[in-house]
Amino acid sequence: MNGALSGSPAPALWRTRAAKPGQIMAALDLGTNNCRLLIARQGSGGYQVIDAFSRIVRLGEGVSQSGRLSADAMDRTIEALKICAAKMERRGVSLARAVATEACRRADNCGSFVGRARDEAGIALDIITSGEEADLAFKGCTPLLDRNTPHAIVFDIGGGSTELGWLRLRPGRPPQMVAWHSMPFGVVSLTEEFGAEATGDENPTAFYRRMVDKVVGELDPFRRAIGAGRLISEGAVQMLGTSGTVTTLAGIQLGLARYERSLVDGSYLRFGDVERISSDLARRDCRGRATLPCIGVERADLVLSGCAILSAICRLWPVGTLRVADRGVREGILMSLMTGTAPDNVYGDFDEPEEAAPPAAAVAADLVTASEF
Repeated sequence: MNGALSGSPAPALWRTRAAKPGQIMAALDLGTNNCRLLIARQGSGGYQVIDAFSRIVRLGEGVSQSGRLSADAMDRTIEALKICAAKMERRGVSLARAVATEACRRADNCGSFVGRARDEAGIALDIITSGEEADLAFKGCTPLLDRNTPHAIVFDIGGGSTELGWLRLRPGRPPQMVAWHSMPFGVVSLTEEFGAEATGDENPTAFYRRMVDKVVGELDPFRRAIGAGRLISEGAVQMLGTSGTVTTLAGIQLGLARYERSLVDGSYLRFGDVERISSDLARRDCRGRATLPCIGVERADLVLSGCAILSAICRLWPVGTLRVADRGVREGILMSLMTGTAPDNVYGDFDEPEEAAPPAAAVAADLVTASEF
């Protein structure tokens, strides 16, 4: 499987499709747990964010068990999409892309939901593959990579899946994604399998370790496939993570009374701090976690499963320090709109989007031909 986007336009089209100075762009990322929107104005050397929206909608609630989007989840999400549509209209957006990820990939009734989004909110959703999700998330994060460290493990912990990438960096060249892997567990699906907290007589720490061990087992084949151990021991590998989990833990580590993106984005987490904070959260029940300012009631039941995924990644790739990114798919979409490299259907060239390649069925198939971001 090639890591480049399917159906990317030729360079001649990039120049004509690229956003013009002053043009207003929008990027909408509808995940299993969150609906996020960024609206930006294209400038001469980049873009400036002029509006944003984020709401926990839990679209994928129960999908891992039922295989379907529930009526309540769809209703919540449609209301959020209507707010996004109103913001885009008010801001005069003329170039936009809206994508949906794991919950819609899994759900048998995603077609009817996409129809509702179009008819009721006026938003056309692209259901993207796990490969394109990884590609967009990693592109959105690449400004935070240290170009003096030749390799990177980049990951995005989502609601229904977790994407990981193995990147190569060379001076004067865009980063190359050498391999990627999508694990079918995120904070929602892992919580639905294990629960939000220990029950009965089970020790909370033992409960948490069971989750970590489950994720380690899921990710170990990818660890063996990329073989980064020697490079890590030589100090030639960096780690960059984007997700609500890593930003939440960074906020806790910084002692923030309320979440502040400007302080969290680009900060660093030591693996020791990840384990210390995660162990503390594991000993608390949901009510205890909800009292922490950067968690609150809405994230209290999901944060521990995110910690388990993060702890497993730290165990498998002991880099020692993690850089935190409060950016990802939305920023990757904006970069593609800015450069004119979004898929053809974004520009209205076709009535229907091209059918994307299916996600990898095994780790061996996840090793992709190196592609430059």
